[in-house]
Amino acid sequence: MNKKILIIEDEKKVRENIATLLTEECYTVISSKNGEEGIEAAIKEAPDLIICDIMMPGIDGYGVLENLSQNEFTQSIPFIFLTAKVERDDIRKGMLIGADDYLFKPFKADDLLKSIDTRLKRIQTLKGDFVNPQQSASSASLTNDDKIFVNVNGKPHLVKINEILFISAESQYTSLKLIDGKSFLVRKSINSWENLLPNKNFLRIHRSTIANLDFLIKMEKSCNSSFLIYLKHVAEPFVISKRYSTKIRQNIV
Repeated sequence: MNKKILIIEDEKKVRENIATLLTEECYTVISSKNGEEGIEAAIKEAPDLIICDIMMPGIDGYGVLENLSQNEFTQSIPFIFLTAKVERDDIRKGMLIGADDYLFKPFKADDLLKSIDTRLKRIQTLKGDFVNPQQSASSASLTNDDKIFVNVNGKPHLVKINEILFISAESQYTSLKLIDGKSFLVRKSINSWENLLPNKNFLRIHRSTIANLDFLIKMEKSCNSSFLIYLKHVAEPFVISKRYSTKIRQNIV
């Protein structure tokens, strides 16, 4: 099945040009001319990825992302901003509320396609279903010493809770990254994981990320009062969104 991409752009020519490019690349394209229509389309169509302009009348791109971030069914959809502004503060603002990438107008077709491909490839790993062998996952919490099974193509894979580095939202799935380098995509929302995992070890640091603080190396202040954390076995730092920064500082202290 072709991947479905939602374009939210108020400039008709830009919107149509992107739609033509993506259609030629065999993506299924949905187009919206403003933020209000874009939010409705995202909830109705559940696209695999969203491309959204920032500067729009009515609800701007930041408003679209903040709105979709509050909806369990759309909060994990990869989100790429289009913008003519290159100010550092604008970029940081988008990253803090959960943007996955920025493209600056005018942009090259190859750059857009590469960004889309990178985000979509992140979900091309093992997809499975969460299985709790002892109790109902919807009504019970896990401890750091528990183990779960991830059922992939009928084969159970044992996952130790204390070996999960982080969990990130990937479209309609969540990705479990383990300390041995393995990744599993599980049909379970990031909100469900937040309620299920032991909060002494796992903390929500972003709308789409939960980190295991047992593997925390360091935490440092970034610009605009935001913070970065570094985990063992992970090369790049994680940005702690403003929404969760106070909570994580309290837990570390």
